[in-house]
Amino acid sequence: MSKQDTHFINIFSLVIGILVAIAIAIFALARTVASRTQDIDVRAEAQYLKSVDGRIQPFAHEAVAGHDNSSLAIPKDGAEVFQQTCSACHGQGIAGAPKAGDRAAWAPRIAKGKAVLYQHALQGFQGTSGVMPPKGGRVDLPDDLIKAAVDHMVGMVQ
Repeated sequence: MSKQDTHFINIFSLVIGILVAIAIAIFALARTVASRTQDIDVRAEAQYLKSVDGRIQPFAHEAVAGHDNSSLAIPKDGAEVFQQTCSACHGQGIAGAPKAGDRAAWAPRIAKGKAVLYQHALQGFQGTSGVMPPKGGRVDLPDDLIKAAVDHMVGMVQ
C-alpha cells in the first residue's frame, strides 16, 4: 500500500468519524428538544381528543331513568316551542321562513287558513320561497304543541 493510499484512508476515516459525531449530536439535540415539547403535545392532544369527542356526539339524546334529563325536557306550550325550535328560522327569516311578527309575510299564509298552516308545520312544506321541515325538525314533539306554536306565531302578527 502506498503512502497516498494510507493518507486517503486516514482522511476518509476522519471525515466518516466527523459525520458520525455530527449525526449523534443532531440525534441528541432532537431528543432533548422533543423531551421538552412532548409533554405539551400530550396535554394538548388530550384536550383535542376531548373536543373531537364532543363534536361527534350523536345528535339525539335519550332520557335515562335516574339521570338528569332536564336538557331533554319537552316544551310546555307554543311559546316555548317557538323559542326552542321555530325561532331558529322564523326569527331571522332563514330558508325563506317568514319572520315572526312580519304581517306582510304572514298575511297570505294566514289567508289560506289555519288548517293549511297546521299541515305545513306538521308535514313540512317546500314552496317557491323556501323549505319548512316537518315539525320544524323536532319530530319528537306532539302535534298539539306544534299547532300551539303555529297559533303563537299567528298571534304575533294579529
